Amino acid sequence: MKKILPLLFVLLFFVCSCKKDPDNTAKTVTIKKDANENYNISLLLDLSDRISLAKNPNLTMEYYQRDLGYIKSVAETFTQHLKVKKIKQMDDKIQLFFNPEPLDPAINSISASLKIAVDKNNASKDFLNSINKNYAAKTSKIYNSAIKDDNYIGSDIWIFFDTKVKDQCVEDKYRNILIVLTDGYMFHENTVVTEGKRTSYITPELIRKNGLNTQNWKKKFDEQDFGFIKIEGNLSNLEVLVLGINPDKKNPYEEKVIKAYWTKWFAEMNIKHFEIKNADLPSNMEKIIQDFILKKPN
Repeated sequence: MKKILPLLFVLLFFVCSCKKDPDNTAKTVTIKKDANENYNISLLLDLSDRISLAKNPNLTMEYYQRDLGYIKSVAETFTQHLKVKKIKQMDDKIQLFFNPEPLDPAINSISASLKIAVDKNNASKDFLNSINKNYAAKTSKIYNSAIKDDNYIGSDIWIFFDTKVKDQCVEDKYRNILIVLTDGYMFHENTVVTEGKRTSYITPELIRKNGLNTQNWKKKFDEQDFGFIKIEGNLSNLEVLVLGINPDKKNPYEEKVIKAYWTKWFAEMNIKHFEIKNADLPSNMEKIIQDFILKKPN
């Protein structure tokens, strides 16, 4: 009995200590708050020649197929978020963009049908399940049409951020998340702007021309103020996940340079939560996508 009493005392002390652990309490509150939050998720697709089967083939998995896998994970994570909410609390959105818009009117029509709002009036189980199916099937049609058309006009991501992102991807009282599917390069023939060492675009040729393909690239990048031209305005209410970075293999520093451009650009737009990820297999990216969307940063 003398041995049992001290043991019970220790166990009782341990249980009480766990209940008073402030970290455990904080984590519980955070999870509950995130579950009730309204999401406004946007996808921006880069339909440039990065998805060309002829120019950028990949034996492991074609890049357009990787994009489709990422989109599938985004849609499933969106519905996963909805399914833990009470119906009366639902007021969530998901939508898809290109810039510029493709010439094919069928693609633009499909894009419009993927602009989905979920609230208490339409949040049936069948409707939620249909979101995943629609995003998988319809985005596959978009990519197949773009590849078949074989007329890649580039992706004007810079102008999208400059003129559209605040109006189309950011709303008050929402958690605004933009997911950009791109190889990390930006170029469009109608938006070639230079201001000092800043540009509205980045290409492998520009990186080589500026001498950012040597081991001293970081020093030169900082001292000469290379980067994207700043976007006016405050995007602190936007979170951005960039997926699909695919640097030119000829330059061992290419990946770091690309990410330095994007990181500096996002920081100057006051975007506090962002991640920039390489073009990996969808199975490897699934958890990254889920964590980014479902776990709000501190």
